[in-house]
Amino acid sequence: MRVPLRRAAGVLAAALLVLPVAGCGLFGESGPTPEDVASDYLGAFARGDAGAAAGLTDSPESAKALLSRVRGELEPEKVAAQLGKVETSETSAKASFDVTWDFGHDRRWDYEGRMDLREVDDTWKIHWAPTVVHPELAEQQSLAFQNEQPEFAPVLDRDGVPLMSPDRVVAVLFEPKKAGDTAAVAGSLADNLRGFDPTITQKSILDGAEKVPAGQPYQVVTLRSNDYELIKPRIYDLPGVRFTASPRLLPADKKLAPTLLPGIRKVVEDELIGQAGWRIITTDVSGAEASELYAKAAEPAEAAHVTLSTKVQNAAQTALAAEKTPSMLVAMQASTGELLAVAQNAPADKQGALALTGRYPPGSTFKIVTAIAGLESGKTQPNARVGCPGTITIDGRVVPNAGKFDKGVIPLHSAFAFSCNTTFAQLATKLEPAALTDTARRLGLGADFVMRGATTVTGSVPPASDVVERAEDGFGQGRVVASPFGMALVASTVASGKLATPTLLQGSDTTTDTEDPKPVDASILTAMRAMMQEVTARTPALAGYRNVRGKTGTAQFGDGTHAHGWYVAFRGDMAFALLITDAGASTKAVVAATRFLRALG
Repeated sequence: MRVPLRRAAGVLAAALLVLPVAGCGLFGESGPTPEDVASDYLGAFARGDAGAAAGLTDSPESAKALLSRVRGELEPEKVAAQLGKVETSETSAKASFDVTWDFGHDRRWDYEGRMDLREVDDTWKIHWAPTVVHPELAEQQSLAFQNEQPEFAPVLDRDGVPLMSPDRVVAVLFEPKKAGDTAAVAGSLADNLRGFDPTITQKSILDGAEKVPAGQPYQVVTLRSNDYELIKPRIYDLPGVRFTASPRLLPADKKLAPTLLPGIRKVVEDELIGQAGWRIITTDVSGAEASELYAKAAEPAEAAHVTLSTKVQNAAQTALAAEKTPSMLVAMQASTGELLAVAQNAPADKQGALALTGRYPPGSTFKIVTAIAGLESGKTQPNARVGCPGTITIDGRVVPNAGKFDKGVIPLHSAFAFSCNTTFAQLATKLEPAALTDTARRLGLGADFVMRGATTVTGSVPPASDVVERAEDGFGQGRVVASPFGMALVASTVASGKLATPTLLQGSDTTTDTEDPKPVDASILTAMRAMMQEVTARTPALAGYRNVRGKTGTAQFGDGTHAHGWYVAFRGDMAFALLITDAGASTKAVVAATRFLRALG
């Protein structure tokens, strides 16, 4: 679609090489020569002074009208005009000239022209004709500038599978003042459009139209080009209804990452539009194109690639689809930080991008952080004998295990596998107030990332000077909160041995406030991976996934009678975090994780 270029009025500048004027006074005693008149005309023409230029012709009114119209249609940033050879006889002269129109952004149009001059009442005048503006301009014609809009380039996943493809979208606009019977028109629109959007009703259209500023149309809906063509015969001729079309990147699959792709589109659309082409045409009295004088074809952009894997994304969405409460899964390549999937079910989609920005107590998945902090501090060892009583009281706060199970005295790695709250609450009280904060940040939790294509929040682990608060933080309650994105980073760091900077768009940089964090000692990471593998071995639902190392988590919230279910894990170079809100326990999260892994094969 060709879209007329529009710029702010008044951006007019001109450059003219003006020939020196001979003689005394303005034009000498004998009056202006043909060279003087032609040079003055080109100077006025270049600077956009239609009145002055027209006054040097033998038809000032016609000349001014056309010059003004041409200038208004083309709206150049500047114009340069250079006088060439002038041939003079007793009563006539011919002059050649060169013109350059500069439209900015390296768009220039050059051509040669000619003009006739005649002596009228002892004064030289330019004999007016449209060809004075351009040699191919005919009577009752003007010039116009048109943008040649390039097609968008597609957005592809890491394997080259299209995620978004260029298409045309049509906005259906409603103007009540032109509709006549507004209720009838709104009703007809609603009847025909609710199949595309069930929220569209006669009332919603009328209410929406009342809220827009006076004189502006109300946008009822935006349709894909194919959908518009299906409905066009039934709504095209409705009074007060008009349509505008524009290019847009649209998802290849409407159900794929519906909360994520719009953010990617917003970032990349400007980059994928390519280099616009442009044309100069002649137009007739109706404004229709008569002929083309100049054209530069549009140059398409190269496709953009995102780090997502359609296969992993679909597997994640399938794993969550049947859950009744908001559920999320974030998967990433541990070695690079590239996001492989950001999936949510429909209840989560209604609340926004919870997978990347939600803040939830991480429950026992946070014991990964507490264990690493304890091992680094020297307060414990993987095989250290630790108590796992059913309850423990710390400064009056009773900390129970789930169901108050009691394992007596067992190795730390077994306490981790059984998920003993009492063990890790006690361990946390032995740590410095900021130990969990610092360790979590080095694993990615609490770090800030500015990632192109999506807004992210990892979570928060504030220092805890109060011993009770530190104990609660030790098993993921207290004031600790995390997003699935943040916990996926934790699993990723344990898997790869370093905190990778997350990315969503290939070739783009993510900035962070955590530059080159101190890595966790390799021996401690080896111990943590073995502890996570023991969790898998003790979880019946994961019996078929011995190569998966993970941690379950049940996180109470509200009055303590409800709990979220977490599962954080890695398999090979893929790390992921899965959260099912208000699940009651981690069991549902583990089952959903097996669906995810099974779908991946």
